[in-house]
Amino acid sequence: MEAYTGFAQVYDLFMDNIPYEEWGGYVHGLLMEYGIEDGLVLDLGCGTGNMTEVLAEAGYDMIGVDLSEEMLELAQEKKYESGHDILYLQQDMREFELYGTVRAVVSVCDSMNYITEEEDLRQVFALVNNYLDPGGIFLFDLNTEYKYRELLGDNTFAEDREEGSFIWENDYDPKTGMNEYALTLFVPGDDGRYDKFQEIHYQRSYSLQTIRRLLREAGLELEAVYDAFTRRPPAEDSERIYVIAREHGKGNQIQEE
Repeated sequence: MEAYTGFAQVYDLFMDNIPYEEWGGYVHGLLMEYGIEDGLVLDLGCGTGNMTEVLAEAGYDMIGVDLSEEMLELAQEKKYESGHDILYLQQDMREFELYGTVRAVVSVCDSMNYITEEEDLRQVFALVNNYLDPGGIFLFDLNTEYKYRELLGDNTFAEDREEGSFIWENDYDPKTGMNEYALTLFVPGDDGRYDKFQEIHYQRSYSLQTIRRLLREAGLELEAVYDAFTRRPPAEDSERIYVIAREHGKGNQIQEE
């Protein structure tokens, strides 16, 4: 799993089409429905802190965890601008550590798809279970197999703006569920020239059956699965799903190596 480096500088620029306020409203609504009205919440894979800020504004005491130092620097800048009391930690999701338990863990923008090995994903789920309060909620989204297969596939996307340009090339293997995407970025430098950044990222699609099994093995109890931004069950052409699981008595403790 790679951390964003060059892309961190322009992440918010090229993600400005994502309605974080609406996403945050949806996530907040789900948390409320499952009894999480306030308290300490972890944003796992928080990136530049967009969702963290929205949930802090909604009244939650927020912690953000991300592997990328560059992304967290931008999150810190937003924190200083908003005045929200958010704790940011630079940690790998597969090994994260907290000072205590939290009422809920959220993870959005396909952060879980970046965990490309089943055992690593089970470990993330087990860590989440370990750090949840009794009966706490884990809420996360996933890009679906349909999205990778039908929409991303072997397609190339590009965008050109005055502020910068990018080329996004996808290579999806349906046998392994792995999607490789190569990012090429051109960002104006101080000298008037364009700086070029190239990064390779990997995501993996998981079947709902696999997610159910891994949650169970980690000691979490599956509560619901929704087609993104609805309360409907997933359809064959769902591009993103939201999964809600509950801490269930720490049924499967993390085993020491």
